[in-house]
Amino acid sequence: MPWRAGWAGILPVRRGEQGAYAALLAAARPALAAGRTVVVYPEGTRSTDGEVGEFHSGAVRLAADCGVALVPAAVLGTRDVLPKHGRVRPAPMEVRIGAPRAPEATDAGQLRADVLDLLGRGPARRATSAVWARVARLVSGPRGLLVAFAWGLAEALSWPVMAEMTLVFLAAAVPSRLPALASSIVAGSLAGVLLNARLAAAGWWLPAPLTTDRMQAAARADLADGAAGVLRQALSGIPVKLYARAAGELGTDPWALLAWAGVDRGLRMAAVGLLVWLVARGLHAWLRRCYGAYLVLTAVGFAGVLTMIVTAWS
Repeated sequence: MPWRAGWAGILPVRRGEQGAYAALLAAARPALAAGRTVVVYPEGTRSTDGEVGEFHSGAVRLAADCGVALVPAAVLGTRDVLPKHGRVRPAPMEVRIGAPRAPEATDAGQLRADVLDLLGRGPARRATSAVWARVARLVSGPRGLLVAFAWGLAEALSWPVMAEMTLVFLAAAVPSRLPALASSIVAGSLAGVLLNARLAAAGWWLPAPLTTDRMQAAARADLADGAAGVLRQALSGIPVKLYARAAGELGTDPWALLAWAGVDRGLRMAAVGLLVWLVARGLHAWLRRCYGAYLVLTAVGFAGVLTMIVTAWS
């Protein structure tokens, strides 16, 4: 429909009819006179095999008749995103702009050679956000393992953001690093559980923000019959630090606590890791471009879930 073409900035011209060029000139001249850019696809159709077809002379004639320069441009990746008669799929796209040419000194063959030169400079570069690049660089090296260990340790002592969010926030950038990061988190968490329990046994209570008295009472009740009660932490929403504190107060065998906490933390980390891996694999192309937005969305989602958990235990 004409109104759709106008809304999209398209100049409607019927191809293959008598007077087609005159119609193109009549449609394009006012736009060019107003300082707008008119894009012409000189092949006149989409390629079915990815090869650049022969250029028609319409673009050169149009530039000469309107007294404007020709600017060769190559569009890469669109065939991968949507092949002719195919389905949409994710792929990198890129537009490369060449040097302007005077129409009176250019023909369709030269214009095609310019476009082929632009295409020959390599495939479309994958768009990558600066946030993704920084996170990927962090988690791919030893510092990522140190951060994971420290996060697990801090959460088992006092930090209110659960350790699994390390995988959500960081490991989604490089899914292949999930096992190593998860292992470091579990190691840090177990170290924190043992330290927290020993401090509580000595009468030292570390701050436990965003927790409630009901959570503490429930943790004590779960551990009343032994260290295996820590397994209930996996689904209760109660932070593991409260179980560690309760274990210290109750005099729970620290090595039994460490063993059962290892099972609890390992299962939780494996479940969250699998979910993150599935999401990261499915959204990998989007995450590379929009990792900052992903971090904001997951942080907001976590804040909402944490609010609901604290409210439920209040």
